[in-house]
Amino acid sequence: MSQSIDKSCTVFSSVEDTAADRCVDLFRRPDGSYGFEAFRRDVEDRGAWTPIAYCSGVAYPTEAAALDAAQREASWLAAAMARSAEGRRSPR
Repeated sequence: MSQSIDKSCTVFSSVEDTAADRCVDLFRRPDGSYGFEAFRRDVEDRGAWTPIAYCSGVAYPTEAAALDAAQREASWLAAAMARSAEGRRSPR
């Protein structure tokens, strides 16, 4: 069971839900494989991000495959990514 993302990995996307108490990090390993981990943040934990899916040990061959698996694990992720993309397209 993984406790966090290995420090040798590069996180390329970190998406929070609207309540800012759930997060999914998508990352790339030095070997070129991809992965993700889902986290929660609770007041009892003093705001620290705690892994909840323990998926960081699973390797995916592509970014798209890791994202697809992450969206199946975290039902809120697709909507959060859509909101984030919409915000980037909106004029400021």
